[in-house]
Amino acid sequence: MHSLSDIQKLVSRRQKGKSLEAPFYSSPEILDLDIKEIFSKHWIFVAVEPELPEPGDCVTVEVDKTSVLLLRGDDMEIRAFHNVCRHRGAKLIDERATTIGNIVCRYHGWTYNEDGDLILAEHMGAGFDKSCHGLKTVHVRSIAGLIFICLAKDAPADIEEMARIMEPYLAPHDIANCKVAHTSELIEEGNWKLTMENNRECYHCDGNHPQLTVPLSAFGFGFSPDEMDQRRSEEVNKYLSAVHTDHTRWEACGLPSAESDHLSNITGFRTMRLPLMRAGESHTLDTKVASKKLLGQFTDAKLGGLSFWTHPNSWHHFMSDHIVTFSVLPLGPDKTLVRTTWLVHKNAHENEDYNLDNLTHVWNMTNVQDAELVRLAQIGSQQPAYEPGPYSTFTEPHVEAFCDWYIKRLDDHFANTQKAGIAAE
Repeated sequence: MHSLSDIQKLVSRRQKGKSLEAPFYSSPEILDLDIKEIFSKHWIFVAVEPELPEPGDCVTVEVDKTSVLLLRGDDMEIRAFHNVCRHRGAKLIDERATTIGNIVCRYHGWTYNEDGDLILAEHMGAGFDKSCHGLKTVHVRSIAGLIFICLAKDAPADIEEMARIMEPYLAPHDIANCKVAHTSELIEEGNWKLTMENNRECYHCDGNHPQLTVPLSAFGFGFSPDEMDQRRSEEVNKYLSAVHTDHTRWEACGLPSAESDHLSNITGFRTMRLPLMRAGESHTLDTKVASKKLLGQFTDAKLGGLSFWTHPNSWHHFMSDHIVTFSVLPLGPDKTLVRTTWLVHKNAHENEDYNLDNLTHVWNMTNVQDAELVRLAQIGSQQPAYEPGPYSTFTEPHVEAFCDWYIKRLDDHFANTQKAGIAAE
């Protein structure tokens, strides 16, 4: 058992540049705090707009014990509500995805319109005020088709900065005119922070991701310049030259490509368009497009891969022909859901324009490989010999950025709690 005082001590003594202490990866009490201070107060990525293509389409998202209903209205706007009837609390929509007219609670028939207003509640009497019993809303923000929600009463305002910076990067890929080709859900046997840490570096890629490192160069995520043999030096120089050449070409075509790093923001994020190897077209084993139908107005397939990372729970890859999004949600101290969604042009036809196995193969394999690494890291973090180890300043700076952001959020919580306690006195 870890009291709040115990957790505060762990937070205060965290050593920069090193992994977190073991309880951060296993303590139920710390996970409870993570849910309260991270997943319930920050913007989290939960879906893409093509999951709700038409009015009446809805999806549900489970964030720990909180169920959220996303609904596309007749005006094509996305709304978000707590998925709880205001009568006696029954869950309104139990399916992951469905299409509805009004929102009807099947328990007693209370009915809500697309704005969450209660419009029918039989047998409540003439004096019953339906206007006081509408659904509770949840903050929702779509950024170029990526849907973020915030469960807090007051959502962090700096999501507008993320939207301002990211929309020019994302908009050319035209998510609005995409469709979902495939979705997978994988439960990793590790703490959610280990899942995120693993994603924030490619130190492990060469030895563990034989499929991913066909289109992606691990050098795009950092390297130690004083450990390069001749072969690796040549590969690094070739990659850096490709970055310069491709960025110049892409920027001239109106595609923002330069790195933009805002990982210390409350709504932390980072983006960069990365050159792809060989044919340079897509995240496939032959590095050519997986879908013949290119996205948006693209006519050039060789547009690299735009990567977009957000705190606390997502990463995304945008190519000329398809998009892959990842959402991370904790299920327990040592269990994490990774939901992966592949998008293609809405007019692309399976087995004609794309083959599903070819489209999904690289990331299906990579997800399984990462899940095994996370499992091993979870087991190791609970061994008596475990102690926080040093991050590579060359290949793991973004792991440090994630952990530093996370610790800062908890540190702010304890500071605010202390101030409130002093004020109350």
